[in-house]
Amino acid sequence: MRERDRPAAFRDSVPGADVELAYAGFNRFLKGDEREVDDVDDVEAAVLGVPYDGAVSNRPGARYGPEAIRRASGWWAYISDYKSGLTNMQTGKNVDFGKLSVADCGDVPVFPMDHETTAESITAHVAAVASQTFPVLLGGDHYCTFPSVRGFAEGGGYDNVGFVQIDAHTDTVSESPVFGTDFHGSSTALIADSPFVDYENVSQVAIRGYESPDFFEFADDTGLNLYTMREVEKRGIGDVVSDAIEAAAANTDAVYVSFDIDAVDPSVAPGTGTPIPGGLSAQQALETMEILGSHEAVGGADLMEVAPRYDPTDGTQRLAAYLLVTLLERAFAE
Repeated sequence: MRERDRPAAFRDSVPGADVELAYAGFNRFLKGDEREVDDVDDVEAAVLGVPYDGAVSNRPGARYGPEAIRRASGWWAYISDYKSGLTNMQTGKNVDFGKLSVADCGDVPVFPMDHETTAESITAHVAAVASQTFPVLLGGDHYCTFPSVRGFAEGGGYDNVGFVQIDAHTDTVSESPVFGTDFHGSSTALIADSPFVDYENVSQVAIRGYESPDFFEFADDTGLNLYTMREVEKRGIGDVVSDAIEAAAANTDAVYVSFDIDAVDPSVAPGTGTPIPGGLSAQQALETMEILGSHEAVGGADLMEVAPRYDPTDGTQRLAAYLLVTLLERAFAE
């Protein structure tokens, strides 16, 4: 036997040698196949990372989010590979991860001092994926959602896109005297100003903190579907998210979901750049993704603003991975 053939022979002869431990191997989301963006038409979902945080207004660090989420997701890949079928004790559903084929296309090229070129890169790569399958973007700061939605619409051939935003902030600042027109606080304004999305099909859940003095009037005038944390606590997360997705989906071709991890209370997910107290619990966040993942209109998603260096417990990125897994398993693995 040639020396170069010995590793393959070992893997073939030893049971379990093909099981990749959660902490071993290359970091790929759910240990998915490494693919180029033009070769994902045979998988259920394809992941792209955007290690960019050049548009934040507070603490940087979301550039490290994609790698951290990928690493955290290895646990689900391990247990699903090791066992034949699983029961999700949260949902009570049987999950067949064998139905969930995921490819990881790596990180898109980013340009730390050039947000316009970075945006062009995101749009091009998301469009390529969206033309073939369900795109999943790992951020990165929330500005990156704007070019991702644009790529989702262009690649999917959608004239009208609904947008569900789970977030502490509305990101509807059209222009800031300090940050200009293109930063993570302007992403939803840019999305709603695009040819693909109108405020009537934008739903925002878990909003809290502070906005402009006339913001509620702005929401009424534009038709924005606004669900603050006070409403979540009053009505329950299930009813709120169900209403939010229906409003976003009405008369649109597809819905894009954006989950900013700062929607979750910082006592649970401190690893983010702009934490606001009084947010979603982990349970509420997971239920949110259960509902969104089961809706047939949802065609793409992102998970943004994970800044792992602010959370020494790794809990923030673990929850982020869990949220995406929940969305994808409800969409494809039940």
